[in-house]
Amino acid sequence: MGEKQGPAWAVALNRRLEQWLPVLTPAGVALGFMLPRFFIVFRPFIPWIFAVMTLSGALKLKIRELGLALRHPLPIILAFVSSHVLVPLAVFFFSGLVFPGDGDTISGFILLYAAPTAVSSFMWVTMYRGDKALALAMILVATAVSPVVVPFTLSVLMGTRVVLDMRSIALALILMVVAPTIVGVGANELSRGRVPRLLLPCLNPLAKFCLILVIAANAAAIVPHIRIDDRRLWIVAALGVFFAVMGHCVSWSAGFICRLDREKQVTVFFCSALRNISAAATLAIEFFPESAALPALLGIVFQQTLAALLGRLFLGPCPDNRDGN
Repeated sequence: MGEKQGPAWAVALNRRLEQWLPVLTPAGVALGFMLPRFFIVFRPFIPWIFAVMTLSGALKLKIRELGLALRHPLPIILAFVSSHVLVPLAVFFFSGLVFPGDGDTISGFILLYAAPTAVSSFMWVTMYRGDKALALAMILVATAVSPVVVPFTLSVLMGTRVVLDMRSIALALILMVVAPTIVGVGANELSRGRVPRLLLPCLNPLAKFCLILVIAANAAAIVPHIRIDDRRLWIVAALGVFFAVMGHCVSWSAGFICRLDREKQVTVFFCSALRNISAAATLAIEFFPESAALPALLGIVFQQTLAALLGRLFLGPCPDNRDGN
């Protein structure tokens, strides 16, 4: 992929940051809560910082890999149906039961589970030796359709219960996710991999620091509306854990029922269940009341940790990746 070349310190730093990702993402939330006045100043720059994160992931993508994956589209269809149809419907149903009449909180959960596939899912697919080309294709497809899928899902499930600026949501997704993806894929293709080899060794660790900064800035934005003794806060957190576990169960069941081979099942398991929570949190804070951002912000705390725990539960111990596969 090219990220193994470059300065040794950058490659080593990136590997260490990947190992600590389940801890670093909650740390970003903690930093935002502890130093809100410092991190809130970064709020206006979040779309651009987020674009850097997306670009880092997009430089790994190749159109050829998308073409190869589309020749056998069943796993992509499975991932899309489970992550953008089944899970959002279940989230809408259960969040409505727990928070009846609370359109903002329900919208926050739906926004979280309408978000595109997390780029970090590629890391987990690589660690568990899944189908990397298929994972990249799933990320690319989910990213490309997100400006349509996210507003459409919110509109269908929430209807007139909340007022949504669909056009602004779509434009924000284009700026933060789609445009950097097009730039990254284009740079990779046109340079025949030279640009990724040049940029990724340093851009990869930078993107992870950008992730922490985005999380901290989003957390700082809702600090005035958070009280640790608020019963609702803990209910939202518990429901968020339930939905995250449910998403992994649905994705694993889809692969098992369709008898995918292990590589493809690993890929569907992670790419279907892991969402771009930072994008969801940014959209929630930008276009919704503060209470709608709470599900995504709390989801940041446990998504990567649950991915590690549930990956081991459903797929067994993580294979040794020291051979570079």
